[in-house]
Amino acid sequence: MKNIIFVFGTRPEIIKLAPVILELRKYPKDYNVIICNTEQQKELSNQTLAYFGLKADINLDCMRENQSLAGVQTKILSSLDEVFNNNKIDATIVQGDTMTVLCGALISFYHKIPVYHVEAGLRSYDIYEPFPEEVMRQMTSRVASIHFAPTEKNRQALLKENIDEDKIHVVGNTVTDALFCLSDDVIEQSKQFFIDKGITINDKLVLITVHRRENHGERIDRILDAIEHLATTFADHTFVIPVHPNPNVKIKIHNRLEKYSNIKLLTPLDYPYLVYLMKHAKLILTDSGGIQEEAPTFNCPTLVMRYETERQEGIEAGVSVLVGADYDKIVNLSSDILSKPIADTRLKVKNPYGDGTSAVKIEKIIRETGV
Repeated sequence: MKNIIFVFGTRPEIIKLAPVILELRKYPKDYNVIICNTEQQKELSNQTLAYFGLKADINLDCMRENQSLAGVQTKILSSLDEVFNNNKIDATIVQGDTMTVLCGALISFYHKIPVYHVEAGLRSYDIYEPFPEEVMRQMTSRVASIHFAPTEKNRQALLKENIDEDKIHVVGNTVTDALFCLSDDVIEQSKQFFIDKGITINDKLVLITVHRRENHGERIDRILDAIEHLATTFADHTFVIPVHPNPNVKIKIHNRLEKYSNIKLLTPLDYPYLVYLMKHAKLILTDSGGIQEEAPTFNCPTLVMRYETERQEGIEAGVSVLVGADYDKIVNLSSDILSKPIADTRLKVKNPYGDGTSAVKIEKIIRETGV
């Protein structure tokens, strides 16, 4: 039996790793799965774990209010070092590009433990877009033993960086697996949540998420200007914004938008509730990476409020458009969509990020080529 530790700390990491955890746990004679939550997003991560019926074996409580990047890294590294000193670990699995991912990879390297990187090979090639994630995922690739790339484009990016092709496996994105974990009944049960909130979910729904560090400051001001204009112009539409708890985002959004009756500001949503909104949205405005991958499943047009994206497949498929924090682009493209009936704006595309079998492929590869 091999001891495999999953190290994560944010909601997106859990959503994308939960299918892999559940798949490995089907084989208890082969894998002893250890779940370690750095709690980089404490409330969000534990909330999402519970939805998948999972609970962390180790909680590290690494976050403090207004912590610097260096402070976060120091805390996570020292906490993980203690974990690795006190447990026999044969392999580490990390996902994506967060501080937790980089620290999990570094500590594993220091202990000479192989790292398996889920969602490897995403690149924008601009170290400040997204910041600091682009550097974190590139650094993680330097120490990973197995690279689970979602797409062929990601595989090619790794090959260009002289990663051994035998260590790269194209498996799709596990975010699609997570969507398939949700039954139609579970998604529809989310309707009651929004009824209780007094929010009508119909064909005039706009879902907005904005939180990325590079959008703090002047950029978020321009984004909020655009949202105000759209909410005023399309007063018959409902704009739902799950507000990120980061005070740099939360305070500014509430100060600017809470006065509008058709803008609904919510606390961060449980995973099924967010999926329910994506399923019914007429338009999505987001700077999230995960939503870029999930939206194609629901054929929902998506405006990506970033200047660079490592998820070019959605752009090429025509389901996403890069608009950055450009007021005119956000307003003009959104207005074009919102002025039409939802039936005329749905996109007929195949999700380029996966077919829901990624976790099965990952387990097979670990069994055949891993520890």
